[in-house]
Amino acid sequence: MALAALVVLSLGFALIPAEKPAPAEPPFSERARAAALAEALALRAAGMQLASTGAADPAVLDPVVTLLTIQARALLSPAAGSAPATALAWASPSSTARPISAAGFVQAMAGSGTARVRDAETADGGMARLLAGTGTAQLLAAGRLATALGVPAPQPAANSEMTSAGPATTIPCPAPSGQAAGPATAPVGSGAGLAADTRHALASAVSAEQQAVYGYQAALPRLAPAQAGPASEFLARHKELSAAAEERLRLACGTSVPQQPGYVLDQGFLAAPAMNLGRLEAATATSYGDLVAVSQGQDRAWAVSALRAAADRAVRWGADPGPVPGLALDVSQLPALPGDAGSPGGPGQAPTTGPAPSTGAGLPAGSGQTPPPTAS
Repeated sequence: MALAALVVLSLGFALIPAEKPAPAEPPFSERARAAALAEALALRAAGMQLASTGAADPAVLDPVVTLLTIQARALLSPAAGSAPATALAWASPSSTARPISAAGFVQAMAGSGTARVRDAETADGGMARLLAGTGTAQLLAAGRLATALGVPAPQPAANSEMTSAGPATTIPCPAPSGQAAGPATAPVGSGAGLAADTRHALASAVSAEQQAVYGYQAALPRLAPAQAGPASEFLARHKELSAAAEERLRLACGTSVPQQPGYVLDQGFLAAPAMNLGRLEAATATSYGDLVAVSQGQDRAWAVSALRAAADRAVRWGADPGPVPGLALDVSQLPALPGDAGSPGGPGQAPTTGPAPSTGAGLPAGSGQTPPPTAS
Protein backbone atom coordinates (compact mmCIF):
# COMPACT_ATOMS: atom_id res chain seq x y z
CA MET A 1 0.00 0.00 0.00
CA ALA A 2 2.85 2.37 0.80
CA LEU A 3 4.48 1.55 -2.54
CA ALA A 4 1.21 2.12 -4.39
CA ALA A 5 0.71 5.46 -2.63
CA LEU A 6 4.24 6.49 -3.55
CA VAL A 7 3.64 5.62 -7.21
CA VAL A 8 0.37 7.57 -7.27
CA LEU A 9 1.96 10.61 -5.65
CA SER A 10 4.93 10.58 -8.00
CA LEU A 11 2.69 10.34 -11.04
CA GLY A 12 0.54 13.14 -9.70
CA PHE A 13 3.52 15.42 -9.21
CA ALA A 14 4.77 14.57 -12.69
CA LEU A 15 1.41 15.28 -14.38
CA ILE A 16 0.70 18.57 -12.62
CA PRO A 17 2.17 21.27 -14.93
CA ALA A 18 4.45 23.78 -13.33
CA GLU A 19 3.27 27.36 -13.23
CA LYS A 20 4.60 29.42 -16.12
CA PRO A 21 6.91 32.21 -15.05
CA ALA A 22 5.61 35.70 -15.54
CA PRO A 23 6.78 37.20 -18.83
CA ALA A 24 9.75 39.49 -18.48
CA GLU A 25 9.03 43.19 -18.77
CA PRO A 26 10.22 44.56 -22.12
CA PRO A 27 13.24 46.88 -22.07
CA PHE A 28 12.57 50.58 -21.58
CA SER A 29 13.25 51.42 -25.22
CA GLU A 30 10.66 48.90 -26.39
CA ARG A 31 8.09 50.15 -23.89
CA ALA A 32 8.76 53.73 -24.97
CA ARG A 33 8.35 52.74 -28.62
CA ALA A 34 5.12 50.90 -27.90
CA ALA A 35 3.72 53.82 -25.92
CA ALA A 36 4.67 56.24 -28.71
CA LEU A 37 2.97 54.00 -31.28
CA ALA A 38 -0.17 53.75 -29.16
CA GLU A 39 -0.29 57.54 -28.75
CA ALA A 40 0.20 58.13 -32.46
CA LEU A 41 -2.58 55.69 -33.36
CA ALA A 42 -4.98 57.12 -30.79
CA LEU A 43 -4.29 60.69 -31.87
CA ARG A 44 -4.63 59.70 -35.53
CA ALA A 45 -8.03 58.15 -34.86
CA ALA A 46 -9.11 61.21 -32.87
CA GLY A 47 -8.02 63.56 -35.64
CA MET A 48 -9.91 61.56 -38.26
CA GLN A 49 -12.99 61.57 -36.03
CA LEU A 50 -12.82 65.33 -35.50
CA ALA A 51 -12.51 65.89 -39.24
CA SER A 52 -15.36 63.53 -40.12
CA THR A 53 -17.77 65.05 -37.61
CA GLY A 54 -17.02 68.62 -38.68
CA ALA A 55 -15.78 69.57 -35.21
CA ALA A 56 -12.70 71.06 -36.87
CA ASP A 57 -11.68 72.08 -40.37
CA PRO A 58 -10.55 68.94 -42.24
CA ALA A 59 -8.07 71.02 -44.26
CA VAL A 60 -6.30 71.86 -40.98
CA LEU A 61 -6.46 68.35 -39.55
CA ASP A 62 -5.51 66.35 -42.66
CA PRO A 63 -1.78 67.27 -42.53
CA VAL A 64 -1.69 66.32 -38.85
CA VAL A 65 -3.36 62.97 -39.56
CA THR A 66 -0.80 62.36 -42.31
CA LEU A 67 2.02 63.24 -39.91
CA LEU A 68 0.69 60.83 -37.27
CA THR A 69 0.28 58.10 -39.89
CA ILE A 70 3.91 58.40 -40.98
CA GLN A 71 5.08 58.43 -37.37
CA ALA A 72 3.02 55.34 -36.54
CA ARG A 73 4.52 53.52 -39.52
CA ALA A 74 8.02 54.53 -38.40
CA LEU A 75 7.29 53.32 -34.86
CA LEU A 76 6.09 49.86 -35.90
CA SER A 77 8.24 47.11 -34.46
CA PRO A 78 10.62 45.47 -36.96
CA ALA A 79 9.57 42.09 -35.57
CA ALA A 80 7.40 40.14 -37.98
CA GLY A 81 3.74 40.12 -37.14
CA SER A 82 3.93 43.12 -34.84
CA ALA A 83 0.58 44.88 -34.67
CA PRO A 84 -0.67 48.07 -33.06
CA ALA A 85 -2.61 45.96 -30.56
CA THR A 86 0.69 45.02 -28.93
CA ALA A 87 1.55 48.65 -28.44
CA LEU A 88 -1.87 49.45 -27.05
CA ALA A 89 -1.51 46.66 -24.52
CA TRP A 90 1.68 48.18 -23.12
CA ALA A 91 0.47 51.77 -23.14
CA SER A 92 -1.13 53.35 -20.11
CA PRO A 93 -4.95 53.71 -20.19
CA SER A 94 -4.74 57.50 -20.02
CA SER A 95 -2.47 57.69 -23.03
CA THR A 96 -4.99 56.02 -25.32
CA ALA A 97 -8.00 58.11 -24.26
CA ARG A 98 -9.30 59.97 -27.30
CA PRO A 99 -9.79 63.73 -27.08
CA ILE A 100 -13.38 64.87 -27.46
CA SER A 101 -12.76 68.42 -28.67
CA ALA A 102 -10.35 70.40 -30.79
CA ALA A 103 -8.80 71.93 -27.68
CA GLY A 104 -8.44 68.48 -26.12
CA PHE A 105 -6.82 67.19 -29.29
CA VAL A 106 -4.24 69.98 -29.23
CA GLN A 107 -3.44 69.36 -25.57
CA ALA A 108 -3.14 65.61 -26.21
CA MET A 109 -0.73 66.25 -29.08
CA ALA A 110 1.42 68.45 -26.86
CA GLY A 111 1.31 65.92 -24.02
CA SER A 112 2.38 63.11 -26.32
CA GLY A 113 5.20 65.20 -27.77
CA THR A 114 6.48 66.08 -24.32
CA ALA A 115 6.43 62.42 -23.26
CA ARG A 116 8.32 61.33 -26.38
CA VAL A 117 11.02 63.95 -25.84
CA ARG A 118 11.35 62.92 -22.20
CA ASP A 119 11.66 59.23 -23.12
CA ALA A 120 14.30 60.07 -25.71
CA GLU A 121 16.70 61.08 -22.95
CA THR A 122 16.67 57.49 -21.60
CA ALA A 123 16.05 55.24 -24.61
CA ASP A 124 18.79 53.46 -26.54
CA GLY A 125 20.59 54.82 -29.58
CA GLY A 126 18.50 54.99 -32.72
CA MET A 127 15.26 54.70 -30.77
CA ALA A 128 16.20 57.83 -28.82
CA ARG A 129 16.62 59.75 -32.07
CA LEU A 130 13.28 58.46 -33.40
CA LEU A 131 11.48 59.42 -30.19
CA ALA A 132 13.12 62.86 -30.04
CA GLY A 133 12.12 63.62 -33.62
CA THR A 134 8.61 62.25 -33.16
CA GLY A 135 8.02 64.31 -30.04
CA THR A 136 9.47 67.44 -31.64
CA ALA A 137 7.17 67.15 -34.67
CA GLN A 138 4.13 66.61 -32.44
CA LEU A 139 4.94 69.67 -30.34
CA LEU A 140 5.33 71.79 -33.45
CA ALA A 141 2.07 70.43 -34.88
CA ALA A 142 0.26 71.18 -31.62
CA GLY A 143 1.38 74.80 -31.77
CA ARG A 144 0.29 75.20 -35.38
CA LEU A 145 -3.06 73.54 -34.67
CA ALA A 146 -3.77 75.81 -31.72
CA THR A 147 -3.25 78.86 -33.93
CA ALA A 148 -5.27 77.50 -36.85
CA LEU A 149 -8.19 76.29 -34.72
CA GLY A 150 -8.26 79.30 -32.40
CA VAL A 151 -7.89 77.25 -29.23
CA PRO A 152 -5.55 77.89 -26.27
CA ALA A 153 -1.95 77.14 -27.10
CA PRO A 154 -0.38 74.28 -25.12
CA GLN A 155 1.88 75.42 -22.34
CA PRO A 156 5.48 74.86 -23.49
CA ALA A 157 7.75 72.87 -21.23
CA ALA A 158 10.76 74.73 -19.92
CA ASN A 159 13.31 73.85 -22.56
CA SER A 160 16.20 75.73 -24.06
CA GLU A 161 19.35 74.52 -25.70
CA MET A 162 21.28 76.82 -23.39
CA THR A 163 19.67 75.83 -20.09
CA SER A 164 18.01 72.40 -20.30
CA ALA A 165 21.20 70.44 -19.74
CA GLY A 166 24.18 71.25 -17.61
CA PRO A 167 27.73 71.34 -18.88
CA ALA A 168 29.49 68.12 -19.66
CA THR A 169 31.36 66.58 -16.76
CA THR A 170 35.09 67.23 -16.88
CA ILE A 171 37.08 64.00 -16.79
CA PRO A 172 40.80 63.42 -17.36
CA CYS A 173 41.56 62.42 -20.93
CA PRO A 174 43.23 58.98 -20.99
CA ALA A 175 45.25 59.88 -24.09
CA PRO A 176 46.18 62.89 -26.23
CA SER A 177 43.22 64.30 -28.14
CA GLY A 178 44.39 63.03 -31.50
CA GLN A 179 44.66 59.47 -30.20
CA ALA A 180 41.48 59.57 -28.15
CA ALA A 181 39.40 60.64 -31.12
CA GLY A 182 40.53 57.79 -33.34
CA PRO A 183 37.60 55.61 -34.45
CA ALA A 184 39.59 52.38 -34.34
CA THR A 185 40.93 52.59 -30.81
CA ALA A 186 38.11 50.60 -29.24
CA PRO A 187 35.86 47.72 -30.29
CA VAL A 188 32.40 48.57 -31.59
CA GLY A 189 29.80 48.59 -28.85
CA SER A 190 32.27 49.20 -26.04
CA GLY A 191 32.11 52.23 -23.77
CA ALA A 192 35.20 53.67 -25.43
CA GLY A 193 33.66 53.05 -28.86
CA LEU A 194 30.52 54.91 -27.82
CA ALA A 195 32.65 57.81 -26.57
CA ALA A 196 34.44 57.92 -29.94
CA ASP A 197 31.08 58.01 -31.74
CA THR A 198 29.99 60.86 -29.47
CA ARG A 199 33.15 62.80 -30.31
CA HIS A 200 32.54 62.34 -34.02
CA ALA A 201 28.91 63.48 -33.68
CA LEU A 202 29.95 66.50 -31.60
CA ALA A 203 32.51 67.41 -34.25
CA SER A 204 29.78 67.15 -36.87
CA ALA A 205 27.55 69.42 -34.79
CA VAL A 206 30.36 71.99 -34.49
CA SER A 207 30.84 71.92 -38.26
CA ALA A 208 27.09 72.29 -38.86
CA GLU A 209 26.94 75.26 -36.52
CA GLN A 210 29.89 76.91 -38.26
CA GLN A 211 28.10 76.50 -41.59
CA ALA A 212 24.91 77.93 -40.07
CA VAL A 213 26.78 80.98 -38.78
CA TYR A 214 28.26 81.59 -42.23
CA GLY A 215 24.87 81.11 -43.89
CA TYR A 216 23.19 83.64 -41.60
CA GLN A 217 26.01 86.15 -42.08
CA ALA A 218 25.61 85.87 -45.85
CA ALA A 219 21.81 86.02 -45.72
CA LEU A 220 21.42 89.00 -43.38
CA PRO A 221 22.15 91.76 -45.95
CA ARG A 222 19.65 90.15 -48.35
CA LEU A 223 16.73 89.75 -45.94
CA ALA A 224 13.76 92.07 -45.62
CA PRO A 225 13.86 94.38 -42.60
CA ALA A 226 11.13 92.38 -40.86
CA GLN A 227 13.24 89.22 -41.23
CA ALA A 228 16.57 90.75 -40.26
CA GLY A 229 15.68 90.99 -36.57
CA PRO A 230 14.92 87.28 -36.06
CA ALA A 231 17.88 86.36 -38.26
CA SER A 232 20.24 88.40 -36.06
CA GLU A 233 18.86 86.64 -32.99
CA PHE A 234 19.27 83.21 -34.58
CA LEU A 235 22.81 84.09 -35.69
CA ALA A 236 23.75 84.86 -32.09
CA ARG A 237 22.17 81.60 -30.98
CA HIS A 238 24.18 79.61 -33.51
CA LYS A 239 27.40 81.24 -32.30
CA GLU A 240 26.51 80.19 -28.74
CA LEU A 241 25.68 76.66 -29.87
CA SER A 242 28.95 76.40 -31.79
CA ALA A 243 30.92 77.42 -28.71
CA ALA A 244 28.92 75.03 -26.50
CA ALA A 245 29.43 72.10 -28.87
CA GLU A 246 33.14 72.89 -29.10
CA GLU A 247 33.38 72.91 -25.30
CA ARG A 248 31.61 69.57 -25.03
CA LEU A 249 33.91 68.15 -27.68
CA ARG A 250 36.94 69.35 -25.72
CA LEU A 251 35.66 67.83 -22.49
CA ALA A 252 35.04 64.56 -24.36
CA CYS A 253 38.76 64.53 -25.29
CA GLY A 254 38.02 65.25 -28.94
CA THR A 255 40.09 67.21 -31.44
CA SER A 256 38.99 70.79 -32.08
CA VAL A 257 37.23 71.35 -35.41
CA PRO A 258 39.13 73.96 -37.46
CA GLN A 259 37.14 76.92 -38.69
CA GLN A 260 36.76 76.81 -42.47
CA PRO A 261 37.86 80.01 -44.25
CA GLY A 262 34.60 80.11 -46.18
CA TYR A 263 31.76 78.16 -47.74
CA VAL A 264 30.35 78.05 -51.24
CA LEU A 265 26.80 79.40 -51.52
CA ASP A 266 24.81 78.48 -54.59
CA GLN A 267 22.65 80.98 -56.42
CA GLY A 268 19.48 79.42 -55.05
CA PHE A 269 20.55 80.24 -51.51
CA LEU A 270 21.35 83.85 -52.33
CA ALA A 271 18.16 84.36 -54.36
CA ALA A 272 15.83 83.14 -51.59
CA PRO A 273 17.78 83.47 -48.34
CA ALA A 274 14.81 83.13 -45.95
CA MET A 275 13.58 79.87 -47.46
CA ASN A 276 17.08 78.40 -47.59
CA LEU A 277 17.83 79.42 -44.01
CA GLY A 278 14.94 77.14 -43.07
CA ARG A 279 16.51 74.28 -45.00
CA LEU A 280 19.84 75.04 -43.38
CA GLU A 281 18.18 74.78 -39.96
CA ALA A 282 16.65 71.43 -40.93
CA ALA A 283 20.12 70.17 -41.85
CA THR A 284 21.44 71.37 -38.51
CA ALA A 285 18.67 69.39 -36.80
CA THR A 286 19.91 66.25 -38.57
CA SER A 287 23.37 66.73 -37.05
CA TYR A 288 21.82 66.92 -33.60
CA GLY A 289 19.76 63.82 -34.37
CA ASP A 290 23.01 61.95 -35.00
CA LEU A 291 24.32 63.20 -31.67
CA VAL A 292 21.18 62.08 -29.85
CA ALA A 293 21.66 58.57 -31.23
CA VAL A 294 25.22 58.10 -29.97
CA SER A 295 25.40 60.20 -26.79
CA GLN A 296 24.27 59.71 -23.21
CA GLY A 297 23.52 61.71 -20.10
CA GLN A 298 23.92 65.48 -20.26
CA ASP A 299 25.23 65.40 -23.83
CA ARG A 300 22.06 63.55 -24.88
CA ALA A 301 19.78 66.02 -23.07
CA TRP A 302 21.62 68.96 -24.63
CA ALA A 303 21.38 67.43 -28.11
CA VAL A 304 17.63 66.74 -27.74
CA SER A 305 17.04 70.35 -26.71
CA ALA A 306 19.16 71.70 -29.58
CA LEU A 307 17.30 69.45 -32.02
CA ARG A 308 13.97 70.88 -30.89
CA ALA A 309 15.25 74.45 -31.21
CA ALA A 310 16.64 73.84 -34.72
CA ALA A 311 13.34 72.35 -35.90
CA ASP A 312 11.46 75.31 -34.43
CA ARG A 313 13.70 77.78 -36.26
CA ALA A 314 13.22 75.86 -39.51
CA VAL A 315 9.44 76.19 -39.14
CA ARG A 316 9.76 79.90 -38.41
CA TRP A 317 11.47 80.31 -41.79
CA GLY A 318 8.65 78.37 -43.47
CA ALA A 319 10.60 75.14 -43.97
CA ASP A 320 9.32 71.65 -43.23
CA PRO A 321 11.74 69.77 -40.95
CA GLY A 322 9.99 66.51 -41.85
CA PRO A 323 7.74 64.10 -39.94
CA VAL A 324 10.67 63.15 -37.69
CA PRO A 325 13.08 66.10 -37.41
CA GLY A 326 16.66 64.98 -37.03
CA LEU A 327 16.12 61.80 -39.04
CA ALA A 328 16.08 61.52 -42.84
CA LEU A 329 13.10 59.27 -43.56
CA ASP A 330 12.31 57.51 -46.82
CA VAL A 331 8.56 57.23 -46.34
CA SER A 332 8.24 54.77 -49.23
CA GLN A 333 10.37 52.27 -47.29
CA LEU A 334 8.23 52.35 -44.13
CA PRO A 335 5.86 49.44 -43.47
CA ALA A 336 2.15 50.04 -43.89
CA LEU A 337 -0.06 49.98 -40.84
CA PRO A 338 -1.75 46.58 -40.42
CA GLY A 339 -5.23 46.72 -41.92
CA ASP A 340 -4.48 50.07 -43.56
CA ALA A 341 -2.69 49.31 -46.79
CA GLY A 342 -3.56 52.72 -48.12
CA SER A 343 -1.69 54.62 -45.45
CA PRO A 344 -1.06 58.11 -46.74
CA GLY A 345 2.48 59.15 -47.24
CA GLY A 346 4.01 62.43 -46.35
CA PRO A 347 6.80 64.79 -47.12
CA GLY A 348 10.30 63.65 -46.39
CA GLN A 349 13.23 65.71 -45.35
CA ALA A 350 13.75 68.75 -47.53
CA PRO A 351 17.01 68.69 -49.48
CA THR A 352 19.72 70.81 -48.01
CA THR A 353 20.75 73.79 -50.10
CA GLY A 354 22.93 75.38 -47.45
CA PRO A 355 26.60 76.24 -47.76
CA ALA A 356 29.20 73.62 -48.56
CA PRO A 357 32.86 73.90 -47.55
CA SER A 358 34.88 75.73 -50.18
CA THR A 359 37.96 73.67 -49.34
CA GLY A 360 36.36 70.46 -50.57
CA ALA A 361 36.78 68.79 -47.19
CA GLY A 362 33.93 66.55 -46.12
CA LEU A 363 32.09 66.64 -42.83
CA PRO A 364 33.50 64.69 -39.91
CA ALA A 365 32.46 61.08 -39.55
CA GLY A 366 29.07 60.48 -38.02
CA SER A 367 27.11 62.86 -40.24
CA GLY A 368 26.05 60.34 -42.87
CA GLN A 369 22.56 59.21 -43.79
CA THR A 370 20.76 56.85 -41.48
CA PRO A 371 18.71 53.75 -42.32
CA PRO A 372 14.96 53.67 -41.75
CA PRO A 373 14.21 53.85 -38.03
CA THR A 374 12.39 50.51 -38.00
CA ALA A 375 15.82 48.86 -38.00
CA SER A 376 16.91 50.60 -34.83
